[in-house]
Amino acid sequence: MKKVLAVLLAFVMIFSLAACGGSSEEEGSADGTKVGCIFIGSINDGGFSECMNEGLEKAAKENGMTLVKKENVSDSDKQASRDAATNLIDQGCEVIVGCSFGFGESLKELADSGDYDNITFLHFSGNYQNETNMENFFGSMEEARYLSGMAAAATSKDGVLGYVAAYPYTEVQIGINAFTLGAQAVNPDVEVKVVYINTWGDAELEKAAAEQLISAGCDVLTYHADSTATQLAAKEAGIYTTGWNYNNNVAGDSYITAPYWDMYAYFNPTFKAINDGTFKPTGNQPFSSYGSMQSGLICLDELGDAVPEDAKTKIAEVEEQMKAGEFKVFSGEIKYNNGKTLCKDGQTLTDQEIWKISGEVEGVTATSNESN
Repeated sequence: MKKVLAVLLAFVMIFSLAACGGSSEEEGSADGTKVGCIFIGSINDGGFSECMNEGLEKAAKENGMTLVKKENVSDSDKQASRDAATNLIDQGCEVIVGCSFGFGESLKELADSGDYDNITFLHFSGNYQNETNMENFFGSMEEARYLSGMAAAATSKDGVLGYVAAYPYTEVQIGINAFTLGAQAVNPDVEVKVVYINTWGDAELEKAAAEQLISAGCDVLTYHADSTATQLAAKEAGIYTTGWNYNNNVAGDSYITAPYWDMYAYFNPTFKAINDGTFKPTGNQPFSSYGSMQSGLICLDELGDAVPEDAKTKIAEVEEQMKAGEFKVFSGEIKYNNGKTLCKDGQTLTDQEIWKISGEVEGVTATSNESN
């Protein structure tokens, strides 16, 4: 009878973990604070989840913390993310990290419920935060996107660039517009063609969109989606590509650079503050914590051999200006592609104004493919 009960309990535990989006993996010091991490994909995806995991592991090791991980949790299923978070809390996690935009609503409800006031919630992107136990974090990725746009335009022979994009959502459009403005700084007549795939990550849809852009005459591709499918499509077609999220070149000589996150730059000081009891969300809008190239959160990978030397020099100059706080991407007269004004002559958009962007700038044409 005891054996039967043991087997039944084992099945219950397995089912519980599966319902919360995959296995739970524990790494780090057994005595350290437990940090529960919810990932939209695999931590070995070569893209966003791997980038996030790398920063978490490095910061956790330095601060004596233990990571408990849940991978492949759908961020479009509110109950799945809620279940994943509560399961991690039940395992003794005192910190919950939501590693995708779509986890924000569930984590905010838990943070505000009054049942988890002793739990610290950290959430990437979105606008969910409070002033007690939930912080959201992001950064001025428009800086690295702008620089990658310069590199793309300098490498392109035809002046037609392709952009595989997740959703027509502000975060994504900030990147599209910054990339386009950087490209226009090199070639004012450059065209940027965008295909929205309406999902954060689906390798098949990403590759199909990349191939659609290649057929439309694009000779350099970039992307805002979670996998490396766009890089691989560019490599197969013999054209150039940037990476995204993570400095991971899977395209060989076709790779020219990548805007990417160094998540350690956020997690290390945050974990230190949690350990010493000084952590408190700022409650600032639109984000509690907002990094930059200056802070080290936002990075640009090394430039590939295909980027001309004079362009490399110019890109390096602008990057240094960004790190010194002397160069702002959304500054001066900028118009949307429908003729409306995004930024006036003599104006520099604040972070709050940047996060109200709703459309693409002049020089961009966009289409939308429905996800399955």
